[in-house]
Amino acid sequence: MSNKFRIERDSLGDVKIPADAYWSTTTQRALISYPISGIQQHPKFIDAYVMLKMAAARANKKAKALDAKRANAIVKACEEILKGSLRDQFVVDVFQMGAGTSFHMNVNEVIANRANQLLGGKLGEYKHVTANDHVNFGQSTNDTYPTVIRLACLLMLRDNLEGPIKNLEKALRDKGKEFNKILKSARTHLQDAVPIRLGQEFTAYAEAVKRCHEFINAARKSVCELGIGGSAAGTGLNTAKGYRENLIAELKKISGIKDLKPSRDMREAMQSQRPVAELSGALRNLALEIGRICNDLRLLSSGPTTGLAEIDLPSVAPGSSIMPGKINPSMLEMSNMACFEVIGNDTAVSWAVGAGQLELNVMMPLMGYKMTASLHVLGTMMTQLADLCVKGIVARKDRCQYYAESTLGLATALNVYIGYKGAAAVAKEAVSSGKTIIEVVREKKLLSEAEIKKIMDPIKMTEPGIPGK
Repeated sequence: MSNKFRIERDSLGDVKIPADAYWSTTTQRALISYPISGIQQHPKFIDAYVMLKMAAARANKKAKALDAKRANAIVKACEEILKGSLRDQFVVDVFQMGAGTSFHMNVNEVIANRANQLLGGKLGEYKHVTANDHVNFGQSTNDTYPTVIRLACLLMLRDNLEGPIKNLEKALRDKGKEFNKILKSARTHLQDAVPIRLGQEFTAYAEAVKRCHEFINAARKSVCELGIGGSAAGTGLNTAKGYRENLIAELKKISGIKDLKPSRDMREAMQSQRPVAELSGALRNLALEIGRICNDLRLLSSGPTTGLAEIDLPSVAPGSSIMPGKINPSMLEMSNMACFEVIGNDTAVSWAVGAGQLELNVMMPLMGYKMTASLHVLGTMMTQLADLCVKGIVARKDRCQYYAESTLGLATALNVYIGYKGAAAVAKEAVSSGKTIIEVVREKKLLSEAEIKKIMDPIKMTEPGIPGK
């Protein structure tokens, strides 16, 4: 911004604005009132709002509520912004006036100023296009902001999350296939359990991610329902005939999201932000599962000499400023922290969704900020986790085999042959003597060598059935 200023006036009085700024009085007042976090809207959120304004201009032009000259200038300004122009002009803090009026007007004002330039005007003059009367015709913060939250989420689900979640699932599933024949011991309560294959563990991880993806897609359906056209209170006051339907049709073309549709009740869509809570909850579930998987991988890779050490992780950086040669599970630790962030964001969204009153939920700016943050963090985290960690995991076969042969869980196969109490006695003696389950069974002659070979085969214990039957 230059050191020169211009003076604009609104209903509250004169406002001094940087001379080369494309925003106007409402934005400038927000800069003065809300210098809260220094965090500005996510680029996809800006895209969503500008797409909506473009669709509205086209819809109002078609309804003859906006003349072609103004509508075309507004559309042209929006096209420029979507291509990258004027991105530094969207300056309102994410913590702002309730409902998001400050940022909504930031968008209206920037588009209006650029449209005026395109029609031969100067910044701050508004001879041809005004923010409220033209860019915002038939609209309100109250129906545009919830629409933009939904649209931004849909854009980010498509562009930021879909590829990474599929990539992570595939990476885990590929490791499941690679490790399918590697036998190890399962652990429950962090104690010895029955044998399992390392590949089975990783395939289960992949399935957990897939199920989370399915739940996200289910929540997405609600987010596709838009309350746009409701204007101030969901009644559609000051909207032209056919505007709502035409706007959604245009928005489908502009965004490429074909399953957008009008909500069944515009009042409900304005009062309730339930769809946002549904999607946030689905993202939280994904974060919970990925965090759990990362915890497992950290345990399985613990060591390399004093831990479980069943797998080796790719090294990405030295792990200590004082201990030479130390390598930490850094990508997993990063992923855990990213998951915690998403879980915390969901808590904030939940409180905000439940804070609506009567015809409006004024806490929408917090919802929009937290949703875009979660979608961004999840997408980038999953990409790094898959590419820099999971794909490079190497199994320690000998270590896994040792645990498979040593686990007290082998005694479980004896239940059918010598009873639970008898098997428990074998396990107890193995612990006290330091011998394996098979060694105790052999010494006590509880089974013949042929029976031991048939019944105590750990690989057969990793599939449904009764060993030896």
